[in-house]
Amino acid sequence: MAGFLFDEPRAVVESLLFVATEPLDVQTISELVGISPAETKAILDRIRSELESPLHGIQLVELAGGFQLCTKPGMAPYVEKLYHRNIPAISQAALETLAIIAYKQPVTRAEIEEIRGVKVDSVLTTLMERGMITEVGRKDGPGRPILYGTTREFLKHFGLKDISELPKLPAPESTAGLPEHILPGA
Repeated sequence: MAGFLFDEPRAVVESLLFVATEPLDVQTISELVGISPAETKAILDRIRSELESPLHGIQLVELAGGFQLCTKPGMAPYVEKLYHRNIPAISQAALETLAIIAYKQPVTRAEIEEIRGVKVDSVLTTLMERGMITEVGRKDGPGRPILYGTTREFLKHFGLKDISELPKLPAPESTAGLPEHILPGA
């Protein structure tokens, strides 16, 4: 392959994945390496397959529309020892608000407050500061309220390829007794 310092473009793909701070999509990798998307996908599949071995502490994951090298979940205690940092947990209020936004997006602050039954201004600010949600537009109607949706950071944080991987909501028969405004499809 002309132009490669290495005989194998796989080495280039691995190095790009290693240094990337964000997931890389197939098209970006293909353009950077100078190979077709099909060749890139085949290399990614080989890397993912080989890293599945228990001899490796890393894995190739597909999330937020791209691919990224990540430590395997079982390595978390060791990585935490290395960094000695406590990543602030997401509060229960923030998780509830985030779940509403994820399942109902795009959604307004008033709609979230109606479901939760409490004010959510500070929670929305916190979620925006953490990059988990963003303003995605304005709703037609009086006051044109802001619509909120989840971000790529949300997908990365929860290890999702896209929003369709969210767990399914309970079936209507298992929601007996829940207020109507929080039922699926309400």
